[in-house]
Amino acid sequence: MTDLRRTILWVVFSVSLVLLWDAWQKHNGHPSMFSPVPPKPAATTGAAPGASAALPAGVPTAAAGGATAAAAAVPTAPVPVATEKLTITTDVVKATFDSKGADLVRLELLKYADAVDPKQNVVLFDQSAQRVYLAQTGLVTSQAGTSLPNHFTVMQPVPGERALKDGAQALDVSFESPEIGGVKLVKTYTFRRGEYTVAVKHEVRNASAAAVSPQLYLQLTRDGNPPPGESSFYFTFTGPAMYTEASKFHKIEFKDIEKGKAEHDKASDNGWVAMVQHYFASAWLVTDKAQRAFSTSKVSDNLYAISMVLPLGELAPGQTRVHQATLFAGPQEEKKLEALAPGLELVKDYGWLTILSKPLFWLLDQLHKLLGNWGWAIVALVVLLKIAFYALNAHAYKSMAKMKAINPKVMEMRERYKDKPQQMQQEMMRIYREEKVNPLGGCLPIFVQMPFFIALYWVLLSTVEMRNAPWIGWIADLSTKDPYFILPLLMTASTMFQTWLNPTPPDPVQAKMMWIMPLMFSVMFFFFPAGLVLYWLTNNILGIAQQWFINKRLGVG
Repeated sequence: MTDLRRTILWVVFSVSLVLLWDAWQKHNGHPSMFSPVPPKPAATTGAAPGASAALPAGVPTAAAGGATAAAAAVPTAPVPVATEKLTITTDVVKATFDSKGADLVRLELLKYADAVDPKQNVVLFDQSAQRVYLAQTGLVTSQAGTSLPNHFTVMQPVPGERALKDGAQALDVSFESPEIGGVKLVKTYTFRRGEYTVAVKHEVRNASAAAVSPQLYLQLTRDGNPPPGESSFYFTFTGPAMYTEASKFHKIEFKDIEKGKAEHDKASDNGWVAMVQHYFASAWLVTDKAQRAFSTSKVSDNLYAISMVLPLGELAPGQTRVHQATLFAGPQEEKKLEALAPGLELVKDYGWLTILSKPLFWLLDQLHKLLGNWGWAIVALVVLLKIAFYALNAHAYKSMAKMKAINPKVMEMRERYKDKPQQMQQEMMRIYREEKVNPLGGCLPIFVQMPFFIALYWVLLSTVEMRNAPWIGWIADLSTKDPYFILPLLMTASTMFQTWLNPTPPDPVQAKMMWIMPLMFSVMFFFFPAGLVLYWLTNNILGIAQQWFINKRLGVG
């Protein structure tokens, strides 16, 4: 029992190291200890990136009368034809469309610097030799022998403005398809000043002599590679996600799509689909109650799609139907996402500690409004948490101080009874009783606080507002590592000093591990975002101050 408390703490350290190492292995494409090997990057081919990106065969489509699913006539890749690119610019984005399908094939976020090259902007959607990430829409139908305009159809851009002018609040970009199957499709994208949402209007005109029953698909297609610049020392989710009122927010792993084992709702009268990565996301949103079907698929080697399919009802000859959807593509700003659609803020992934992380972010946000600096807001939040847990910490530190005070007596006793383990245990229990020391007294407070500090860790790791946010002096970006490693060095020093304040384990091996484990844990923080290191450093300093005060009050050197 003597060393049980310390053993538990080392187990916590060890598990943390193992999980971080496993995340590092998975991030670099190596086998995980807990799951199969992730999909490898797609081999380069002569085909244009995304050329085969089609709604998968047998995709379930929402029948007009309810939740029944039916097989659609699937668009297949035609013979390549010449297409043109069209680029528009607003105050926050630079968007490029391909006339093939009027797909959004590149989206540059003008207010966010790239993690790898700060001189460049973040590129979310892309269609290049390195990456494929597209927003696509089109029409399908379950009527046999009928094909409709889809994302392989070459569409004609409608003349108009290509840049948001000073004083203008909106910019429209339209594309018209030729008649296919007697149906003409007009897509209109409306960009608004200062917004990362795009209103997407689909006008479906039946120019044939017979009724048609088109269904609209809204699709996001992406390769399975992590975003450039992702850290090798912590893991964040990249992949499809969806939401329905029945099943709530649900992430879908690329590896599950690869194996055909992706599990999610297939049909609903509500919900949205998304692609998520660290700090940024895209999502197709239809907030009206309307029947829809959901599908995930492997499009080609290391290329995956998530789709939402909505029936447009029967169109009589000469009839036109208009459908409105919203495409979000931008930063995971929690408050703005909450206002767009139910559950959309959950793309900012806090994992299983969301119930704690959301109020902690709210408090952090309030502190930022008060202080005007995210770095000082982090410091203030840790101070408030320390105040909230002061009594609990004091109990733990008192227990550790008493353990340190009796440590010479315990060491002398262990030396006397080193060949009599049973008698040693009895004598140790006697010392604890006489000194009124509980060897597990410091454990409960640590475990009670651990979920709060892990939740705060994920808040700081996931908050896009930390990107490019300065603190003081040399810390110009709280989301990247300290360029001079000053904060990590201070954190390491504070960790070792805090270790010195704790009682030394009687066991020599444990005594060595007591110094080695915190040192290894601290070294990893050299590559963590500066905001996270600031959080741990502040926590260490406040913990040292409280423990030093208690040690002195109890007369422990």
